[in-house]
This record gives sequence, structure tokens and C-alpha cells, in this order.
Amino acid sequence: MSAISSNKPYRVGRSRTGLGLFATKPIKKGAKIVRYFGPLLDSRKKKDDAIENKYLFELSGRWTIDGSVRENIARYINHACKPNAESDVKPRKRKVVIRAIKNIEPGEEISYDYGTDYFKAYLKPIGCKCDACEKKRRKKRAEARAERLRLKARAEKKALKKAEKQAAKARENQLNGTSNGVELNGKHLNGQHLNGQHLNGERLNGHGGKSAASKMIASESGIFARPRGKPARERQASA
Repeated sequence: MSAISSNKPYRVGRSRTGLGLFATKPIKKGAKIVRYFGPLLDSRKKKDDAIENKYLFELSGRWTIDGSVRENIARYINHACKPNAESDVKPRKRKVVIRAIKNIEPGEEISYDYGTDYFKAYLKPIGCKCDACEKKRRKKRAEARAERLRLKARAEKKALKKAEKQAAKARENQLNGTSNGVELNGKHLNGQHLNGQHLNGERLNGHGGKSAASKMIASESGIFARPRGKPARERQASA
């Protein structure tokens, strides 16, 4: 590559896409930056029309500039969807000049829009790497991450709510079960037994019948009822 004169407001440097052209001095809006040049190809000639490379700059239906020559420093200017420069094409003069459409600061990469045909043929298949497209991709990735986190939080909230509902139902079932056959200090209060004693009139401390229950009630009240009539043995003795 030929050396670039120190009085030029640009330099070739490393870019996101490989090599690029960077401003070394402030460049005012509307100023000429560099000329895009190379051999002219005539599409009417088969040998010219057969040439293919990514540095072909079409001037008209007939004439095209082959900018692949190393002397063409403008070929290092990369495409951008939101550029700071543009190609000023003069078909009659068969000339192309790159001009600034914004004020460009030192260190800033110079870029222009290559056009729809070039974009579809060369850039779209691999993905445009200009700043504007990179920002769009970063924004989409951030939105996708936020959406994944939102869905994850929603699923966790739903799972927590379901677990709480199941736990509440389990507690309710447990309370309903103990109220029907509840144990209080180891004693069932559903009419089945109390310290081994049935309270349904069938058995109490191993003694059946109402009399046993009556005795217990009398002993608790301190009042004992005298039984009517004589015992069977006394009746037999008197006989």
C-alpha cells in the first residue's frame, strides 16, 4: 500500500470489519475527503464485463470504476447505514469523490452508504457490522434477555403461588381430618373412647351397662344411691 501523505486528514487503521479509514484531523461537513478512483471498465466489452470484485463502483449502465487498485485509498472506507460521508458521483466526468455530510472528529471512522444493491449482495448475507446495525443487535439482545427474565420471573411467581395454594389446602385437609377424629392429650373425643373407656353406654373401664356409668357419676358427685330390695343371697337365707 502506498504511503499516505501526512497532510491528508485520514489514515488506514483497524476497524470492526478489518481495515477502515479514520480521520486524523477535524473534517468539516461538505468537505472533500478523498477521491474513489481506478481503471474504467466498459460493460460493452466482454473482458471488462467479466471482471468481478467487491470494489467495483458503477457510474452508469456502461461505465464502472475498478477500485481494487492499491493506490485507491478510498476503497478502505467501510459501509454504514448511518454514515458521516457520502459518494458524490459525477457520471459525465466519470469521477467519484467522497465528501463529509457531518462534522467528523479526529479518530472517528469515515463511512458512507454503499447502496442497496451492494448491501443485498455482500453485506446482508453476513450481517452488516456498522455502528447503527450493531446498536440494533445489542438492543434486540437486551430486549430478548429482558423478555426471558420476565418469563422466568412469571413462571417462578406462578410456581410459588401454586405451592402456597397446595400448602394451604394440605393444612385445611389436616385440620378437617383432626376435627373429625381429633386427639386431645391422647384422648379421642368423637364418642369412641376416653382413656380406654367408651362413653357411648357400651363400656366404661371394662364394666358395661348403665349401672357402671351411674356408679361413676355418683362417685363423682359424692352421692350414693341405696339399691332397692335384698340381694339374692339374703332372700335365699331368709327362705
